[in-house]
Amino acid sequence: MSSPEPRFGVVYEHPAWFAPLFAELDRREIPHDRIDLSAHAFDPDRRAVPWSLVLNRLSPSAYLRGHGQAIAYGREFLRYLETAGADVVNGSDAFTLEISKVAQVLLLQRLGLRAPRTRVINHPSQAPAAAAGLDFPVIVKPNIGGSGAGMQRFETPEALTRTVDAGLLSPGIDHIGLVQEFLPARGGHIVRVEVLDGRFLYAIKVYPNPEAGFNLCPADICHPDTGAAAPAQAPSADLCPIDLPKVALKVEGYTPPEAVVQDVVAITRAARLDLGGVEYLVNDRDGDVSYYDINALSNFVTDAVRVVGFNPYAALVDYLVARSRLRQPVSSIA
Repeated sequence: MSSPEPRFGVVYEHPAWFAPLFAELDRREIPHDRIDLSAHAFDPDRRAVPWSLVLNRLSPSAYLRGHGQAIAYGREFLRYLETAGADVVNGSDAFTLEISKVAQVLLLQRLGLRAPRTRVINHPSQAPAAAAGLDFPVIVKPNIGGSGAGMQRFETPEALTRTVDAGLLSPGIDHIGLVQEFLPARGGHIVRVEVLDGRFLYAIKVYPNPEAGFNLCPADICHPDTGAAAPAQAPSADLCPIDLPKVALKVEGYTPPEAVVQDVVAITRAARLDLGGVEYLVNDRDGDVSYYDINALSNFVTDAVRVVGFNPYAALVDYLVARSRLRQPVSSIA
């Protein structure tokens, strides 16, 4: 028997990030289930699920909150939902890209888009050799990151070598690291472009605190790691998204050039992202646009009505409602 009405499931792990989404669903009296993967189990033999639509909001930064087990598990749970016939927004393919910065670099290369020059390592000892030939400063980032976690910047080859020799460099929880050129951002800002259902939603310029590091999570207003040669420290994941004043960032709405919008839409389409954000900067060395991060988890900018002129959570729920009605509710396939 089909369910008499669409019902949403929201897969998540962070206890606070999605309060605005849940509030919008509650406001519209839309039935939904909050599927917390911080501690969860499923039965693969159960070939029916109660949701007509599932929205994936799982973050690769889950390990910062002691929920590292949710990352690989979440990918398998999304696969299960898809196999059981559920319609999943940002499903297993999108999440697989979310938890691999290497896959993101390869996707940008396949699309012929500029990205920072990158080398990939599986042991800290390989970092100095990998950095040879790159323009310093460089950053070393984990393959599975989130919110700028675990990133370290090095001004010189000697600083990188000293950190490696001291045992203070860690590639991350999957032991894969990226050694990447740090590109100076023209105008002192980066841009994050948000896409929903293959269409431009909004963009923001983010002016990071110079002391806060590189490649922070701008729409989340997450605080990244600081320090160049210090060991990576987990950022405070609870700074997102309400603590903008604490991290001294300037954020403003922005309309990117049409060519950039087309690039970002192409990226999200190739990545199979129903909802996502792409970050880029204009390299101050040559004036070229360089894309450097693809985010399947889009926590919308805080105070969005003031910054971009509308409530993106309302737009997201509009999309979810429309999408659920285009599909038949999930029924048993046993």
